[in-house]
Amino acid sequence: MNRNSCSNTRYQAAAATRQRSAARHASPRESLFCETVDIFNRIGPRIKVRHYHTVPLLWLALLCTGLALGARAQEGQPFTNFVWVTQPVLELSPQSTWENGVGEGFRSSAQSITVSAGATYGFAAFGARQGHDLALVSLTYGHMLGSTMGQDHWYRGNFEGRLELFTGGQFSPSSEWLVGLTPHLRYNFATGTRWIPFVDAGTGVTATSIGPPDLSGTFEFNLQAGTGIQWFLKDNVAITVEARYVHWSCAGLNEPNNGLNGVTGLIGRSFFF
Repeated sequence: MNRNSCSNTRYQAAAATRQRSAARHASPRESLFCETVDIFNRIGPRIKVRHYHTVPLLWLALLCTGLALGARAQEGQPFTNFVWVTQPVLELSPQSTWENGVGEGFRSSAQSITVSAGATYGFAAFGARQGHDLALVSLTYGHMLGSTMGQDHWYRGNFEGRLELFTGGQFSPSSEWLVGLTPHLRYNFATGTRWIPFVDAGTGVTATSIGPPDLSGTFEFNLQAGTGIQWFLKDNVAITVEARYVHWSCAGLNEPNNGLNGVTGLIGRSFFF
């Protein structure tokens, strides 16, 4: 028994010496993040088990992230996967074509572009010897000439200045070409609906290969007067239908000067801005 007791005493002393030696040689980093636990208190030397304190650090990181997200949310800025996205606010305030709503009169600075196509039915009248049938296309620019006039009257509306470029050809009684440019003065009635009737008149110049017995040469004047209606599909887009009386002649500059007369029908699409 005495021999066994002495042996155990020497074994425990050697284990204590090894533990103190390991403690002296341990790095400062290990001493901060680990501790020695005596697992085998009675049967052997103490074994070091490291307990890294990662859980508190993880909670601290999550807390900081949550605070940052809350601050961003209060500022009203969206985020995606922790990457902040700045979305500029676009204030779109397009100016209306109308003064007080659709059909209530155009504003004074309103403009338009109209593309039309149609035909002229010619008749022999007012000195003309033949009826001249024409096929036409036209492009017209318009600009309002002032604010809505005639408030509280049936004729309430706007004057509009228009410039029309047209071209086409005669298909009866012969095939001929033509091109012309005509300024117009139009009056648009303000009805308070999407249907806007108008009256229109203009005078311009025409170049054509149509000749005798009614016209004398390439240069001719043209006179036009008509009426029509615009149906607004949108606040700034309309279908336009119109009918005109047309007369072409050279005003006596050359002979013959019988003239060309007809009724023109046009359908087109107008874009206002």
